[in-house]
Amino acid sequence: MRLYGRTYTRRELEAHVGRLEQVGGVRRLEGQEGVEKGVETVHVRTGAGLEYFVNPSRGLDISLCQFRGVPLSWQAPQGDVAPAYYSDRGIDWLRTACGGLLMTCGLSQVGSPCEDGGEALGLHGRIHHVPARQVSAQGCWEGDEYVMHVSGTLEEARLFGENLRLHRRIQSRLGGGTIVITDRIENVGFEAVPLMLLYHFNFGFPLLEPGCELGFPAGGIEPRSAEVPLAGADRWEAPQAGYRERVYYRSGIQAGSDGFACASIRNPAFPGVVRGGLKVSLRWKPEQLPELVQWKMCGEGAHVLGIEPGNCRVGGRAAERLAGRLKYIEPGAQKVFELELLVEEG
Repeated sequence: MRLYGRTYTRRELEAHVGRLEQVGGVRRLEGQEGVEKGVETVHVRTGAGLEYFVNPSRGLDISLCQFRGVPLSWQAPQGDVAPAYYSDRGIDWLRTACGGLLMTCGLSQVGSPCEDGGEALGLHGRIHHVPARQVSAQGCWEGDEYVMHVSGTLEEARLFGENLRLHRRIQSRLGGGTIVITDRIENVGFEAVPLMLLYHFNFGFPLLEPGCELGFPAGGIEPRSAEVPLAGADRWEAPQAGYRERVYYRSGIQAGSDGFACASIRNPAFPGVVRGGLKVSLRWKPEQLPELVQWKMCGEGAHVLGIEPGNCRVGGRAAERLAGRLKYIEPGAQKVFELELLVEEG
């Protein structure tokens, strides 16, 4: 493995440390007070500057993500709220959504509250607030590479309704700068049901500052609403009082030769990086996630860029059905979704 500018075998590295967690690894923690009391977190450190916190109590989503102790993600004001406080009414999701690097939206509803098929659906669905079962957080050697992963199972089910099961695995390597997310969703029920899925990645200060470079894959772009200007969609701005969120749909995205599309943020003056700055790239497969939502929010306190690959837009399930875009998953079927986050210096 490559670590601290040198290449080590397993035994060479073990000769230098008393315990591997001296340089990296996984550690399980638990919140002790306030609305975070009882929330379980897995702290992952790669030893190459990248570290992040996975929340088994909340959808196996990723909360704070840092490089060399400097945040890459944006955190919501309410923190990592325990799922017991969640309400699925209207826009109550906003009271308990924790921000962080990743908030998963779905699995049978994404976007605006609506009524569909006689069912009242709240903002962005339930899965971000579902505690995981069968959680595993460990590291193991694969030859001379040390692999760290957090995995578990999430269920969205109800009597006389959907019965969906999400198997998630989040993986990094010691000495690496990559987070690999592999989701497998299966319909355990006996009827075809809607499947709506959006990976709500949230980036913030100081990765995002005026002068940083935003890169999006080639394709079409349109504002969600007519009053949102197209000008400046690829430019970041300082916090502004009274700023109204801007949402864009990017479509017609083509994959590269490896099957992945890529969006990126490059900050040439990222703190602690001397030469060339820092580049953060989000990669996904358009074959699996054909839609890309961009959420530009340059407000005070809500200073965040959402880069959100998905299989739907954010008007809600009724709007997706009306537009003929609503996806289904057949009984007994499985679908796999793969994403990668890469952090690079220079």
